[in-house]
Amino acid sequence: MKIFDFKKRVPGYGDAINDVENVEFTFTNLKPAPGSRHRKKRKGRGIAAGQGATCGFGMRGQKSRSGKPSRPGFEGGQQPLYRRLPKFVGRPTGPGHTKTVYNVIKLDELNGVKSGETCNFDSLFESKSITKSKLSLQKIVVGKADFTAKDITVQAHAFTKSARAAIEDNGGKCELLKRTTGEVIAA
Repeated sequence: MKIFDFKKRVPGYGDAINDVENVEFTFTNLKPAPGSRHRKKRKGRGIAAGQGATCGFGMRGQKSRSGKPSRPGFEGGQQPLYRRLPKFVGRPTGPGHTKTVYNVIKLDELNGVKSGETCNFDSLFESKSITKSKLSLQKIVVGKADFTAKDITVQAHAFTKSARAAIEDNGGKCELLKRTTGEVIAA
């Protein structure tokens, strides 16, 4: 008889636990669902066990031997799939396709700047609004909190459209910095 017929074989198994109103779960009365836990197969312990002698690996062949038979992806000498398929040419990270990685500054981090002031990464870092960054290029993006600073000038290497609109709606100015020298190139 299969182990999955356990509920049918034992009448009343689990009825006490399924009575949610009257039973409090403790470590003493917890038990797994019938059929969810299997005994470990004991291989190579005689023919009566069903997995004796050869342990289900057959008599001969490379896969029946001890040790790792062949490497992953090996197809018995046939040209394997990873060599049959062409290389993925033109990936964005290949030569000539470098992705610009920016340090992101959120708009709500600019809320501490007083009106009429100019702020950039250095001034924000000194005022401890933001933490240090390994990246040299800064990009201003919209954060989760509201942007409340009025009439400020923000200097960065890039702005998202929504961040630029939010700064200009509050009477501020966006100044774009040159990537190599950090000079202001456009207001």
